[in-house]
Amino acid sequence: MSTLPVEPAWKLSGRAPESRWLVTGLWSCEAVGIVGGEPKCCKSFLALDLAVAVASGTPALRRFPVASPGRVLLYAAEDALHIVRARLEGICTAADCRLQDLDIQVITAPSVRLDLPADRDALERTVADLKPKLLILDPFVRLHRIDENSSGEVAPLLAYLRELQRRHALAVLLVHHAKKTSGHIRAGQALRGSSEFHAWGDSNLYLRREPSGQLILTVEHRAAPSPPSLPLELQQRGPALALAVVAPAATDVPPPSSLDERISSALEIAERPLPLAELRLLCHVRNATLHERLTELTRAGHLVRDTDGYRLARINTTEAQERP
Repeated sequence: MSTLPVEPAWKLSGRAPESRWLVTGLWSCEAVGIVGGEPKCCKSFLALDLAVAVASGTPALRRFPVASPGRVLLYAAEDALHIVRARLEGICTAADCRLQDLDIQVITAPSVRLDLPADRDALERTVADLKPKLLILDPFVRLHRIDENSSGEVAPLLAYLRELQRRHALAVLLVHHAKKTSGHIRAGQALRGSSEFHAWGDSNLYLRREPSGQLILTVEHRAAPSPPSLPLELQQRGPALALAVVAPAATDVPPPSSLDERISSALEIAERPLPLAELRLLCHVRNATLHERLTELTRAGHLVRDTDGYRLARINTTEAQERP
């Protein structure tokens, strides 16, 4: 009976730091992983941005260098082929390259089901023939008819993709949905279905929208530190659309950090006495809590209460009366 091959740990091959990344900071070399997020969070745009970056050697999102460019194999199961082309052309415009110069191969089969042995074999033969650096499958929900909540059904499909990655030395990017209204959950745990998805990835990218509408990218790696979360924006240049990293909105004055500061700030900005009800709306606080602080600040001489409401004590009565 044969044994499994073994080797002393100190003899295991190492990897030079510069070759540890496919896309520096975003996607490890030969990593499997997920681009995840709720619907309408630009997951496909991000996956296609990585496709253009890897195929062209230009930085992803115009910020993250590509250490090892090469061919990309893409299967977009949800979007019509003309939409895929238009999106790729828009990203190429942002990246200052031409789509016709890039080695991005698109699988045009009407369906690919990873739960069918024939389709798995066909995908593997295609990978073996084309030898891509990156395989993108978008989205997972269109690639099977299994129960995504069942670990016993999900694990074999993810194991197949892991074997594909190891056998052919490529990176595999799987687009997958997050649970709806999952903004308060840790990004990886918000992925829809079995916890196998989160555990599987070497490099995972998560997109979410904050209540303000701001799109946020969170990066997670199995064997490397993760960069801080980044605000993204889908920007339009003529007919072209592409994601870009945006600077956070600048604020000249930091928001007040305590209720007393919020009260003082509201009164200073208003430049007039404010009644309790108006202050409560401006300070976003319960009526009883606000009344308690107003009473204390008035007793301490910081505020003055008159018939029109509360005002800062440093504004004397004569000044207040002279204001229109």
